[in-house]
Amino acid sequence: MKKISVLIMSLLLGLSANAAYLLIPMDQSQKNHLKAYGIAYWVLKHDVEVSWLLNYQGGSFMCKYDKLIENECVIRGVSYQVIADAQSTAILTQIADPEVNMDEVKLFKAPRIAVYSPKNKLPWDDAVTLALQYAEIPYDVIYDEEVINGILPMYDWLHMHHEDFTGQYGKFWAAYHNVAWYKEDVRLNEEMAAKLGFQKVSQMKLAVVKKIREFVAGGGYLFSMCSAPDSYDIALAADGVDICDVMFDHDPADRDAQSKLAYDNCFAFRNFKLVTNPYEYEVSSIDVSESRKVSPMNDYFTLFDFSAKWDPVPTMLCQDHEQIIHGFRGQTTAFRSEYIKPEVVIMGETKSLGEARYIHGDFGKGTWTFYGGHDPEDYEHRIGDPPTDLNLHPNSPGYRLILNNVLFPAAKKKKQKT
Repeated sequence: MKKISVLIMSLLLGLSANAAYLLIPMDQSQKNHLKAYGIAYWVLKHDVEVSWLLNYQGGSFMCKYDKLIENECVIRGVSYQVIADAQSTAILTQIADPEVNMDEVKLFKAPRIAVYSPKNKLPWDDAVTLALQYAEIPYDVIYDEEVINGILPMYDWLHMHHEDFTGQYGKFWAAYHNVAWYKEDVRLNEEMAAKLGFQKVSQMKLAVVKKIREFVAGGGYLFSMCSAPDSYDIALAADGVDICDVMFDHDPADRDAQSKLAYDNCFAFRNFKLVTNPYEYEVSSIDVSESRKVSPMNDYFTLFDFSAKWDPVPTMLCQDHEQIIHGFRGQTTAFRSEYIKPEVVIMGETKSLGEARYIHGDFGKGTWTFYGGHDPEDYEHRIGDPPTDLNLHPNSPGYRLILNNVLFPAAKKKKQKT
């Protein structure tokens, strides 16, 4: 009996040694790419370190094996492999080879996430909120009052979506100024501006923009989609300049506003022209939505292939199982390349059209990422359309780019080589 017990114990120890790691592949073999990010976040929340294997099987995740993690993968429908210690060592050895474009980045802390979003119901959804909910990643919703009152330092990562920081309400006035939701949005914004001590909504939004700039300068991570990226930079450039016409702030805009723009204040853009006509559904020349000539079937952009060992940051942000991504429209669809500052890293573009879709940069101790378009799985999401059901798109390459940014602050990033 004693010999049998020793044999059983030896077998159990052997099984434990041979099942030391859990690998979550992120290539075409993964059943649910989006929920895989949620698993990685869940593991981090339980104080377990995760290895992000850049360019290995689509940017796979690996961590020490635990039955609870395996169970969670099963519950959420995420593909995984239980591998021996020797196999994990072989993978890391392969990745470390200087001849291959791969690298390992350690994720060690689940980022605290805030979504900048209005509290009132508006007739559109938010792709990032949909992604976070589907991946089961927790977040807080904050808006102008919380930002002005100094809540941002509590968070690591901030998202802004479909917002107009210029104070022009998305230039929806011409088509929707008699519609109930538009009137309610104007009323609530004007009431909040007065409550916070501002005479105009545009002044309140500028104060928010500056608080967000402080957040990034102090080490925060900013991610932004749709109309928020360009309107954010326009607000920075127009600091102290009235660019809102009478229907937006009850007095005329400054006739010399264009000449007074301070492009040096901007994160990403320069030399753009304002669109001051209130009947035009556009705020500046940065966006390509109204002028691009491309059919939905032929609308694609290409992700850049960065060096994982030399440029780990853009490599992390571009992890995907596809390099050519189907395009999608938004109030801001893409950014004209001619208006992008030279130091900005372009991570995804449609070069033939002269437009960038996915860009990144540093500011102070933090970083920002701008992503054009509204919803990666709804080509032309219109006002009043129902939210996208991500159960139908668990392997969306466009949504993966969003979730790369969510995990990005968890990384122990190596100093970028020059």
